Amino acid sequence: MSVREIVTIGDPRLREPAREVGADELASAPVQELIDAMIATKRAADGAGIAAPQVGEPLRIALAEVDPTNRRYPYKPPIPLTVIVNPVLEPIGEELVMINEGCLSVPGLRGEVPRHLRVRVRYRDRDGAERELVASGMTAGTFQHEVDHLDGILFCDRADPRSFSTWEQFDRHHREGFVRRMEALTERLAREDGP
Repeated sequence: MSVREIVTIGDPRLREPAREVGADELASAPVQELIDAMIATKRAADGAGIAAPQVGEPLRIALAEVDPTNRRYPYKPPIPLTVIVNPVLEPIGEELVMINEGCLSVPGLRGEVPRHLRVRVRYRDRDGAERELVASGMTAGTFQHEVDHLDGILFCDRADPRSFSTWEQFDRHHREGFVRRMEALTERLAREDGP
């Protein structure tokens, strides 16, 4: 699998809404190779997810994956590799949570973004099968972040500009409090959602 160059903020390709992918196109070798390259690129960069526009492709394809070895996001709950094609995101309930986010396409910057606490995502997997998942907390935030990319939206568009910090300053001044807040949220969601 080849690692692609990540498109960064300022490149107009990040601002273009991506187009839907048809079944035949999804099954094609070029699109399957693109998905493999996106996986390799996300893993090489230690991201929590990546969307096709971030590697310069205007297609409604994104993926999320978090494991405990992720150096950028060791505090995020695990997400098994999930490829989402033509996703439709539906908030569940009105509650929002502030999530401190970063982005591979906005290197060095983080900010607090209001995200829906719970979302339903309907999508096709890389084999074209219809799927649906419900995500909560930081995992819900990850899927919202990636779907935003498919609409030409970056996290910094939604963040309170007063919350912006470099990664270094986040680690120094904000990380500990944010992680404590997210751990408490994860515990609350586990109680509410049950086994």
